[in-house]
Amino acid sequence: MKYASQRVAYWYFTCAMVLFGVQILAGVLAGTVYVLPNVLSELLPFNIIRMIHTNALIVWLLMGFFGCAYYLVPEEAERDIESPLLAYIQLGLLMFGALSAVAGYTLGVHEGREFLEQPLWIKVAIVVVALIFLYNVSMTVLKGRRTAVTSVLLLGLWGIALFWLFAFYAPANLSLDKLYWWYIVHLWVEGVWELVMASVLAFLMIKTTGVDREVVEKWLYSIVGLALFSGLLGTGHHYYWIGAPGYWQWVGSVFSALEIAPFFAMVIFAFRMVFKGRKDHPNRAAVLWSLGCTVGAFFGAGVWGFLHTLSFVNYYTHGTQLTAAHGHLAFFGAYVMLNLALITYAMPYLRGKAPYHQGLNILSFWLMTGAMTVMTFALTFAGVIQVHLQRVLGMPYMEVQDQIAPFYWLRLGSGVVVGISAILFLWSVFGPVRERKARPAKVAVQPAE
Repeated sequence: MKYASQRVAYWYFTCAMVLFGVQILAGVLAGTVYVLPNVLSELLPFNIIRMIHTNALIVWLLMGFFGCAYYLVPEEAERDIESPLLAYIQLGLLMFGALSAVAGYTLGVHEGREFLEQPLWIKVAIVVVALIFLYNVSMTVLKGRRTAVTSVLLLGLWGIALFWLFAFYAPANLSLDKLYWWYIVHLWVEGVWELVMASVLAFLMIKTTGVDREVVEKWLYSIVGLALFSGLLGTGHHYYWIGAPGYWQWVGSVFSALEIAPFFAMVIFAFRMVFKGRKDHPNRAAVLWSLGCTVGAFFGAGVWGFLHTLSFVNYYTHGTQLTAAHGHLAFFGAYVMLNLALITYAMPYLRGKAPYHQGLNILSFWLMTGAMTVMTFALTFAGVIQVHLQRVLGMPYMEVQDQIAPFYWLRLGSGVVVGISAILFLWSVFGPVRERKARPAKVAVQPAE
């Protein structure tokens, strides 16, 4: 750790991991309800469990991004964070708002709009938190060294804040409401979040491979250009069936089909940097999570997104388990693995110890990735059968659910494995570490005189 103020990131990562646990627990509960519908039906209805699952995911990922920024910006800007005190106040407000929202959901206090269920006062608090954060990070960058990594990161973070403002606009017209609703949901995860992802990956590649910064920056600008070019108009694939004009079917199909390009570029970028750079970085787990992030994002957001993004295909697949398969692998590959990569890289420095529990961390990587792959294929097969039975043959929804129940059991089993692998990951980065004792030097045999 080069700068003392980077210590702020430790607490962001800790709080993010707490909410990561909440998200997984709610996900396992939701998966249980799919196969045992009466579980918790009186105490905690399914819609509340799902709300906690999705909201906890979004908040912990954002908290992780904040932690990533507070860790990497000082090293890039070559100075301490503008105000560590403000960073801690921001964290306190964010954590209080997140836990209050979860508590409120269990009591039925929410606004009902998917992903934007937070009460108004929490939405306002999020704006305050964003302003504190943007001031702190922007001033740190403006007063220090400016690099492509910090420029792209700031662009992404400011974009997140600006698009959040559409959460306050909820027109009575449902079509209009959905039109602006996607400005947040889509332009976050398939727009500005990709900029954050690209900049954090670039930082990790510079640090772990030692490849020249200029080479990394050229790749970074290319990826950002592709992401913005395809992602902004790619929003159109959400406008097919909400009452928007018909031309969106062409615009959405063409541009969202191109959204696979930046994710493919990230795969090429990361693997090329690792093969080109040095191979001796001691934190092998961080390198593995970084490479896995690009592959997971490519398949989850790119390939699985492309499978049902064309309008004439989406007509049949919209809102089926294929959407769930795409959503789960895309979020995991692109943003969960990204956060876990930087946490794996940063924690040894934040704790002042050498890279540790590498074997356990790598085991958690393969377990979690394997379980998410099984979950994705289970939901994909369930989705294909659902499309055929429900959308083609016209069978009733609930009868189809009975037919695809075995795939829901597979999803529940893989969700439990994800929970176990998350515990292994947490132990590997937060668990106790034994100091390595220096090996005694071998006594050289003295030649006879």
